Amino acid sequence: MFETIKADLQAAMDGDPAARNKFEVFLLYSGYKAVRKYRRAHWFYQHNMKLIARFLSQRARHKTGVEIHPGATIGKGLFIDHGMGVVIGETTVIGDYCLIYQNVTLGGTGKEHGKRHPTLGNHVLVGSGAKVLGPFKVGDNARIAAGAVVLNEIPANCTAVGVPAHIVRINGIRPETLDQIHYSDPVAQELCRLRNEINLLRKELEKK
Repeated sequence: MFETIKADLQAAMDGDPAARNKFEVFLLYSGYKAVRKYRRAHWFYQHNMKLIARFLSQRARHKTGVEIHPGATIGKGLFIDHGMGVVIGETTVIGDYCLIYQNVTLGGTGKEHGKRHPTLGNHVLVGSGAKVLGPFKVGDNARIAAGAVVLNEIPANCTAVGVPAHIVRINGIRPETLDQIHYSDPVAQELCRLRNEINLLRKELEKK
């Protein structure tokens, strides 16, 4: 537990250029506090003390603005930047060293039982306001752009953009930048390709 909390603290330092020192993060960062309180609630949930677990998670929600169900499974090194309006559902699974921005929802799409929330791999970035809805997997090193609505599986090393989200491959490698805005737009690229094709056909007709 101590090593996991230590990894969460370091993730906040690495993920936020405004973080000046670990002491400041420990005392003041609501996203870090929410994750720390989740880990305590999760322990009670695992030991079948679910009322206490939900009580602790709801207290954390009121204090931080982040709602994490104590039944969720979260790896080490999670950082929730700006920590407000984030919702993480009961059957969500989050891998190691993920970065989540404000107003993100990792939710379900109905009232079905069993696994109904997404699974995030390792080193996944979820941009501001993004919604990931359903019991599918988001692969390792994937990036979800700000405002995207993801309803289907995202392979590893890919970027999801738009509403509903489209997939953009980025050379099969994990990006080092934290930029959540400047992505290629697959719809715009396809429209550009079609426009060029129409212009070529028009020139062929003019020759005849």
